Amino acid sequence: MTTISAIPDHPASEETESALGAPDDGRELLPVATAARTRAALRELVRPDRARALLGLGVLAAATAIGLLVQPLLGRVVDIVADGRPASALTLPVVLLALVAVAQGGTTALGLTQVARFGETILARLRERFVERALQLPADRLERAGSGDLTARITGDVARVAEAVRSALPEMTRSVLTIVLTLGALALLDIRFLLAALLAVPVQLLTARWYVGRAVTLYADQRIANGAQQQQLLETIGGAATVRGHRLEPEHTERNAGRSRAAVGLTMRSVNLVLGFYQRLHIAEYIGLAAVLVTGYFLVDDEAVSVGTATAAALYFHSLFGPVNAALVLLDDAQSAAAGLARLIGVTDLREDGAPGLESAPAPRQDTASAGTAVTVDAVSHAYGSGAPVLHQVSFTLDKGEHVALVGSSGAGKSTLARLVAGVQQPTRGTVVAGGEGTASVALVTQEVHVFTGSLADDLRLVRPDATDAELRTALATVHALEWAEALPDGLATVVGQGGHRLDPARAQQLALARLVLADPEVAVLDEATAEAGSAGARELERSAEAALAGRTALIVAHRLTQAAAADRIIVLEAGRIVESGSHDELRDAGGPYATLWGAWSGSRPGPHP
Repeated sequence: MTTISAIPDHPASEETESALGAPDDGRELLPVATAARTRAALRELVRPDRARALLGLGVLAAATAIGLLVQPLLGRVVDIVADGRPASALTLPVVLLALVAVAQGGTTALGLTQVARFGETILARLRERFVERALQLPADRLERAGSGDLTARITGDVARVAEAVRSALPEMTRSVLTIVLTLGALALLDIRFLLAALLAVPVQLLTARWYVGRAVTLYADQRIANGAQQQQLLETIGGAATVRGHRLEPEHTERNAGRSRAAVGLTMRSVNLVLGFYQRLHIAEYIGLAAVLVTGYFLVDDEAVSVGTATAAALYFHSLFGPVNAALVLLDDAQSAAAGLARLIGVTDLREDGAPGLESAPAPRQDTASAGTAVTVDAVSHAYGSGAPVLHQVSFTLDKGEHVALVGSSGAGKSTLARLVAGVQQPTRGTVVAGGEGTASVALVTQEVHVFTGSLADDLRLVRPDATDAELRTALATVHALEWAEALPDGLATVVGQGGHRLDPARAQQLALARLVLADPEVAVLDEATAEAGSAGARELERSAEAALAGRTALIVAHRLTQAAAADRIIVLEAGRIVESGSHDELRDAGGPYATLWGAWSGSRPGPHP
């Protein structure tokens, strides 16, 4: 199934989440993965690149070990000075210090490069899975969640995970290696130095536990609150005309302010949490350093170690301030990234029907079908979430090459039925099968067309990347758009979309129809695809649609009844049920609902009618 243009988003409700972000209106947020599932998914992402990860860790470990030679060399310098030896005795340790600096710099750069490549590869793999699954989600599942939830995940959560991968992962790796190897070096100097340094550990562990216990919930609440804020902004801005028309500006302003206050309140809580975190870390530093200095004093006094060795021990512990603080502070980034990662994996684990799970739910199939049948709709009912059904036991077939128009009053269920036939959504009950075994290609064109940023040629090639320039021109000519396309400033190379050459609604719709021609599906579904054109361009756009549909099976949600009159068959929907089906002449003469619609339509239109 190919979607040629964007599916309109229908927010489930005006209120989205409570002050802390929890749904208070029945809105069903997209799932968040459990901690166990997040760890399992992370292992799956890492597995193909374990060799690169091990190489990066190995090189960084070597770089850290080389760097640990600095403290004993400085201690050697102290001993030389304390013993009153000549200045020439300093030459060797100074040269060695320079060599250590060069070797550590080179190996650190190589190790960080490998870790960065590993992280970026994992991040790219996660992004690809997220986008792939997000594009496959049924429209009704997104409606129940609200577009703000998905927007927050694909922007804020991806950004947090990317920041962690690019900054926190290399720094955390280097910090942990430095801590482990430095503690080992302290033990080599004298085990009593290590025992003194470990006095800081209980305070650090209690600090980490105190922080993590509060941060997990807080950052999860922040992500949800940010999603609620974005959802409210989207609803207010997207419905600005309605808001102004009903004088609802003060109410919507207060709603946005309430969402913002909730988000700011959570942000301030996180700031206070981090400040308390730092205060406790400083206490641990002072305890450890004091213990190492006192231990060194007594060991030197007993002549168990030299002044240089005691100096090296103090320098070792002091050098731990940065790595330990970095590792613990990076818990902040880790908790934030983990919350974002769980929200992303929650989406990647969704089945194609929008339900949580790891396996794709198979689309309903029908074992047999007539050789001349292109689409079979059998006893289809559909409801959005827990709401009332919008379709009731709808059944019909589309013969190959047949053009069928769907007509009915607003809210009759036409667009819902069109999306079900196109495969964009799965019915609550019943089956929709394209082709005898459900394998026929289906494309959907809606009234809301998105013009992607880039050249006009690139926009067309979205559905067929290998299309030649000649094929692009043929597709444009088919829908009567080649003349204006070649008249653009740079022809088909003209940049369109945001920031580029603006296309009016009629031309944007012709572009969508040209994509349909390039995609060349067996079945095409048009959901009021000519509705955006003004009256002056309506007939031209209808001609474009007719040309694009030539030779293929089509289901047309008719915005203008002239489209219905030209169809092979008309299906009339009322309150989600089929009430009439037949040709234009048959239904017009029958005096039923279609005849009433046609009478109202033709009576309001000047000129001749079919």
